Amino acid sequence: MKRVIGVGGIFFKARDPEKLAAWYRKHLGFEVEEWGGVSFQEGAAAQLAPKRQSHLVWSPFEATTEYFAPSTKPYMLNFRVHDLHALLAELRNEGVVVEDKTEESEFGKFGWVMDPEGTKIELWEPPEEKAG
Repeated sequence: MKRVIGVGGIFFKARDPEKLAAWYRKHLGFEVEEWGGVSFQEGAAAQLAPKRQSHLVWSPFEATTEYFAPSTKPYMLNFRVHDLHALLAELRNEGVVVEDKTEESEFGKFGWVMDPEGTKIELWEPPEEKAG
């Protein structure tokens, strides 16, 4: 019997959940529901993007990692996006703290921002699937 089949959610504490939800709504386009959270539906944005790989990663890091810096939180959030560079430019224009560096590899394109409570957010544009 297979037990765990995926990640069902991201749950965390916030100093001001309503204010934080409003920031995610404004800057990352979250459709925050009345109950205060978001339910992402796989494939809901398929019409917006070419066919892309769909992965959700669970990955523990060493306790001494600097990968989450400048955040001091023991976690980082990763969200898939359609057009990383366009979104980062838009977020900069909105005054969001955006790291200058980005990375591109066979795994896709990566960029990073900080939310108002100091959580590092990794934005990930998955690579397009190769016809095969």
